[in-house]
Amino acid sequence: MSLLDSFLLAFIGLAGGVAVGSGFVAFLTVLDIVPRLTAMTRTRKRVPWYETALVMGALLFTLADFRGWIFSLLPVATGFIGLLCGTFVGFLTGALTEVVNVLPILAKRIRMESRIFWLLMAMVLGKVAGSLFQWLIF
Repeated sequence: MSLLDSFLLAFIGLAGGVAVGSGFVAFLTVLDIVPRLTAMTRTRKRVPWYETALVMGALLFTLADFRGWIFSLLPVATGFIGLLCGTFVGFLTGALTEVVNVLPILAKRIRMESRIFWLLMAMVLGKVAGSLFQWLIF
């Protein structure tokens, strides 16, 4: 691999990291995730704990990804953790959709108000198909 290829790969990796980091920060700040979470759970005094948990979780799993750490679990435990993660992502997606009112705005802009159910189903099936493609093929 040439020096130019190495610089190109480093630039692409850095750009991807900046994009993901920016999305994460926008998710936290623009949508006020931490203040909403503390208001819902009535734990406003523990905001520093939430912030520390977010930063430490991001750092820990970035380190785990870079180091190639492998966690061996029983298949039952893996399935249970996967179920919990899927439930979390589903609830988070539903909450974000409700907070931002994405679907009504999108349906209105593309003139599909009468077909909002089919728009939602297309989004869900697209997400499922993409996830299955990634897990089973890629």
